[in-house]
Amino acid sequence: MPVRREVEDLIGAGPLPSEDASEEEIAEAQRLLDNITAPVSDEEAQALSACFGPDNCYGLSWTLLHLIETAPGAQSASYSRNVENLWVQLLTARVEAARGNRE
Repeated sequence: MPVRREVEDLIGAGPLPSEDASEEEIAEAQRLLDNITAPVSDEEAQALSACFGPDNCYGLSWTLLHLIETAPGAQSASYSRNVENLWVQLLTARVEAARGNRE
């Protein structure tokens, strides 16, 4: 399944801005994120994992995390992009917790 244009637009904008960014930058990131309808494909989820920024970005990081978790394979996925990012680490921990609950 190809990656949808809306997903490509968010990826193309780079990681979510920090909470120190301007109101306009944060509003644009929110607009791009809001343009993506759930569920996302497994391929899109992998690509979106590279979009986490350095902090919560006023809740946008949670929105992104929950969007990624709408992928069909989210409960067993392995995210190899941006692995040093705390949000990707949280996403990975949530996958591991889901695996533990199924055992």
